[in-house]
Amino acid sequence: MRARIHRGAHEIGGNCIEVESAGSRLLLDLGWPLDLPLDADLPLPDVAGLADADPSLVGVVITHPHLDHYGLARKVRAAVPLYVGEAAHRIMREAAFFTGTGLTVEPAGFLRHREPFTLGPFTITPWLIDHSAFDSYSILVEADGRRLFYTGDVRAHGRKPGTFLELLSEPPANVDVLVMEGTNIRPGADVGERAVTETEIENACVETFDATSGMVLAIFSPQNIDRLVTMYRAAIRSGRDLVLDLYGAAVAAATGRETIPQASWERVRIYLPNSQRTKVIQSGEFHRTDAVRPRRIYAEELRERSGKLVTIFRTSMTREMEKIGCLADAHAVWSMWPGYLQEPSGEKLKAFLDRLGIGMTIHHASGHAAIPDLQRFVAAVAPGKVVPIHSSAADRFPEFVPGVELHGDGEWWNVG
Repeated sequence: MRARIHRGAHEIGGNCIEVESAGSRLLLDLGWPLDLPLDADLPLPDVAGLADADPSLVGVVITHPHLDHYGLARKVRAAVPLYVGEAAHRIMREAAFFTGTGLTVEPAGFLRHREPFTLGPFTITPWLIDHSAFDSYSILVEADGRRLFYTGDVRAHGRKPGTFLELLSEPPANVDVLVMEGTNIRPGADVGERAVTETEIENACVETFDATSGMVLAIFSPQNIDRLVTMYRAAIRSGRDLVLDLYGAAVAAATGRETIPQASWERVRIYLPNSQRTKVIQSGEFHRTDAVRPRRIYAEELRERSGKLVTIFRTSMTREMEKIGCLADAHAVWSMWPGYLQEPSGEKLKAFLDRLGIGMTIHHASGHAAIPDLQRFVAAVAPGKVVPIHSSAADRFPEFVPGVELHGDGEWWNVG
């Protein structure tokens, strides 16, 4: 068995790994680079079978529903078998409707925790893992008596730490190569850096919510289900209701988990921004609004109860929320990667908040493991070698973990 990284060897995002054995090939992720706009003309990687028929390509396995891991899958010909988590697929389907960046392809099969399946010469075993995307997996690939374990994106400080601990206590045995993400192995990173936990974010949010007399504007990705739970719990502890938009409600429903805050819950309300209302009307998918009608909240109640609400907020909502007049004494909580604030949409948001005198606090936990947790991961798996991916400083891996073997994009290397 041999492998090559098409993208991600020296950058964060855009992951794509090709594995070959006995003339058959398998792809692990097919992501969009984080530094490219979504309307860029980006070709598929040089992998036979993605655009033209080639039966040696037996399938594409997507580890989780983040664009930097599946964004290019939209360009793949329909005959190529796709495998992804079942809830992840439902979430990507909702993203396709609301944002145009999801995926509607019907998978050939679904990933399930530690349930192996076979594609050609490959035995593939998914391992459910903690990440900011719901239904995320690490992937074990076996062929030719060799074993490659790909972390996907992983962390140990979210609301599902048990999955990480299970992997540490019962790791896959005899792994020849660990292809490991290293988002937090970056220039200037220190091994002593610790991860902020989701519980700590919840507690910080409670303090901010309590100190805010007006509406809390919660700015986070609805696909970050851990953060959705955090915002809900903090809202309840602060005597507030959580107001989701239709997209947030749809993603929560797509998880299939009744333990995730749903539109039907007493302390959850649904607001339809103008853009989403227009999308429903134009598509004729009125079942979406019918499903949340009993829990909808309208402009008058947003004004009257602003101090009792935590409302999901987007830059596209600025004009209509200002017009409603519900932003007196409001405060914004940014709960995404702070780097997004330096992008044009972030600058636009900051200008809006500054104009209205609305302060902003950042409360965010990374979706990626801190270096000490990556070290624990490597120690537990004890691979023959570690190949870095999803890092802006792959050359620093040898400072932190043993057995590192660096490979560039497009370079074939043997597993074992």
